[in-house]
Amino acid sequence: MERYTGVISRGVRGPIIREGDDIVKIVVDSVLKASNGGKDMNDRDVVAVTESVVARAQGNYASCADIAADIKAKFPSGEFGVIFPILSRNRFAICLKGFAQGAKKITLMLSYPSDEVGNHLISLDEVDAAGLNPYSDVLTEEEYRKHFGYKLHQFTGVDYIEYYKKLVQDQGAECEVIFANDCRAILKYTKNVLCCDIHSRERSKRLLKAAGAEIVLGMDNILTAPVNGSGCNESYGLLGTNKATEDTVKLFPHNCQPVVDGIAAGLKAATGKNIEAMIYGDGAFKDPVGKIWELADPVVSPAYTAGLEGQPNELKLKYLADNDFADLKGEELKAAISQRIKEKEDNLVGNMASEGTTPRRLTDLIGSLCDLTSGSGDKGTPIIWISGYFDNMTVE
Repeated sequence: MERYTGVISRGVRGPIIREGDDIVKIVVDSVLKASNGGKDMNDRDVVAVTESVVARAQGNYASCADIAADIKAKFPSGEFGVIFPILSRNRFAICLKGFAQGAKKITLMLSYPSDEVGNHLISLDEVDAAGLNPYSDVLTEEEYRKHFGYKLHQFTGVDYIEYYKKLVQDQGAECEVIFANDCRAILKYTKNVLCCDIHSRERSKRLLKAAGAEIVLGMDNILTAPVNGSGCNESYGLLGTNKATEDTVKLFPHNCQPVVDGIAAGLKAATGKNIEAMIYGDGAFKDPVGKIWELADPVVSPAYTAGLEGQPNELKLKYLADNDFADLKGEELKAAISQRIKEKEDNLVGNMASEGTTPRRLTDLIGSLCDLTSGSGDKGTPIIWISGYFDNMTVE
């Protein structure tokens, strides 16, 4: 019987996860309930769970006081720069609050016209109209306001400059705000720097150290070990955190490999099928209207089973139809393309017939699909079950 469906991504409802819950058992049980006791599952289906509920089950939390204690230990003078933070009440504001509690003075350096993940303070057109070169021009807060005034974020309605500055000052610390896109601009104000960029952090650290900075750390160097019994993340520190309360953050989950291996093993025992499993965070995609690039986590997937390693190895159907088999149509065309797919090489890199297929890692592609499926609001589907991802048109 001919099959008429391809990839199917389903959000699976689960219970509200609390600290101490057995996340492996919850995921396995929830998927089995959603899949007719596993009867509807197939080999190489993918089961994914969002990092948020994994971290919650682990109890991986920290308070502003915990963050402040680590900051005081690592910046003992209490005066340092905080550079290139993203503009986010959820992702960064509570971390900044903790930094400020451990500081005497923070020089806050914001990139412009947007942060690293595309949240805009102003538009690039406005920068051009002001005659500024964002690659070289450094602005004080007064100069920035003279050019651009007070603007609210397109989606949140927040003036992040005022919001972040007040957040620091409310903790009793002094705050000076500047705007630049060269990390080394901060060294005119302080030799001690906390790099808050996510994906460019290693370059920022390297450039600052080469330019004579004294203490250079990133958010990935804060809370890499417990402080006063707090949670931590040995690999990513505060990167990937989310706001939990007004004084606490939930960190990115750690020790994740046993979780995905446990999910795969549990489903194998229940179904006899070889199921892939992964933990996913932010997907990697860009909003065409707001220009926001979604990936505020340090990675899309902090852990996954071995079968999810690598990139897709696919042929471009329209290329084959328009080139190799341009003289065919109907069932004859379908048969020819199907045969080519069955005979394709194990590695199509450089092959023109694969041109235009997505050259990204499987975990980044599947994680993005999971993030879009689950959403970030009230759907109540922190678990995703994907069928058919590794099939092609020849599979019945």
